[in-house]
Amino acid sequence: MESVSLAQLVASTRGNPVRIPDLGDMFLDVVTDSRAVTEGCVFWALCGENQDGHDFVADAEARGAACCVVNRGQPIVSTGPLVEVEHTLQALADFAGWYRLQRDALIVGVTGSVGKTTTREMIYSTLNMGYDGIRSEKNFNNEIGLPLTLLQISRNHEFAVLELGARRIGDIRKLVEIAQPEIGVITAISPCHLETFGSMAGILQGKGELFEALPKSGFAVLAGDDEVTRSLAKRAACKVILVGQGSHNQVRATQVEMGVNRLKFKVGGTNFEVPVTGRHYLVSALAAIAVGREIGLENEALVRGLKSFVPVDSRCEVEQLGALTLINDTYNASPASMQAACQLLADWKTGQRRVLVAGDMLELGTESDAYHQHVGTYAAQANIDCVIAFGPHADRIAAGAIAAGFPRHGIATCSEMDTVFTVLDCWLDDDATVLIKGSRGMRMERVVEWVRQKAGFGPEGKRKLKAVA
Repeated sequence: MESVSLAQLVASTRGNPVRIPDLGDMFLDVVTDSRAVTEGCVFWALCGENQDGHDFVADAEARGAACCVVNRGQPIVSTGPLVEVEHTLQALADFAGWYRLQRDALIVGVTGSVGKTTTREMIYSTLNMGYDGIRSEKNFNNEIGLPLTLLQISRNHEFAVLELGARRIGDIRKLVEIAQPEIGVITAISPCHLETFGSMAGILQGKGELFEALPKSGFAVLAGDDEVTRSLAKRAACKVILVGQGSHNQVRATQVEMGVNRLKFKVGGTNFEVPVTGRHYLVSALAAIAVGREIGLENEALVRGLKSFVPVDSRCEVEQLGALTLINDTYNASPASMQAACQLLADWKTGQRRVLVAGDMLELGTESDAYHQHVGTYAAQANIDCVIAFGPHADRIAAGAIAAGFPRHGIATCSEMDTVFTVLDCWLDDDATVLIKGSRGMRMERVVEWVRQKAGFGPEGKRKLKAVA
């Protein structure tokens, strides 16, 4: 963050200064955790589900905060400078929105039901070949993380790639009002957060809010091979670039080949290679190419950018544990990403036994049983050798697999994690390939650690596979 005066903070948040001797004083950082306060920064007291930042104002002051932003009328222990606002969360959005308008960086907004983080990282990796910029860190994609990311933009930054998360209609609209992106990317529309969106129509409506906010001078990038996702093109008043493998796409991949930690394809006459495992990464790579080309990057820079991409942890991360191959895809799960995981095992060109450990997918609402049954169908169609289903919906995965012709002796349902370990102990050959996936709340990383230990590798002893054709 570049220096901002307390007067500018007060004006942008419509705040009331209390015990601030000089509004001309400058600050260089905003933090929401009092433990991260350093001398001269601003502490923003946010009200969370588990903790209220107002309870830590005194701690922030003791650590040297230049001032604390608090809710007007909130009972707090304070003897230092304050800026009182109507609501600290809205004030953070207002301040970040004002700060964004003082900078010239090109803003790229990325959303979708799956693939947001990977697409964000690929776009950053390519744009970084020709321009200086930043991107959202970790899961900073909501009403708190997005403003904090915007505040990291400096005057020398030429772009910022921002991930936009949503759980309900209206969430994206609020975020784009703050960030005001000129470029919008939507990766896919598929079942995710159905409990809060209410329906697939709700997801489509919510994600499309990004395109509605784009200026006519901007452009949109959209996954073009899916008809439902493609329908969002009409929501944009600006140029729309479709990406995919179909002939109707403006950025079209051909000659697609998948290997371990290597995805190869051509766009026009240019060969691209990305160090990832799985065909489902293709849309992210094509979106990065589309954005880069549209803002003036040459193919050579795009090739270098994608080749230097660093995959995100726990997303189809392939590790070699002796003769055993572990695919750690535990970051999260949805019906679309479960289907992609099964396809990855179907494409796995080895003679090894292929084992899928599938934890429940969460937040799918009233259709949860049906979507879990689909996972079993995907597994059967992928000719996976063994399936271990874990969680309250494990029986539905098994039912879907058996109905699709999967052999009963090759599937196990488990309600306890210890049972998962017991079954794995029986089914894992020394040279098996095991893919582990589930929603974050299922904590499937526990299975990853068990497999590593079973193979004689601790967390520090894991060895990632090198790219092979």
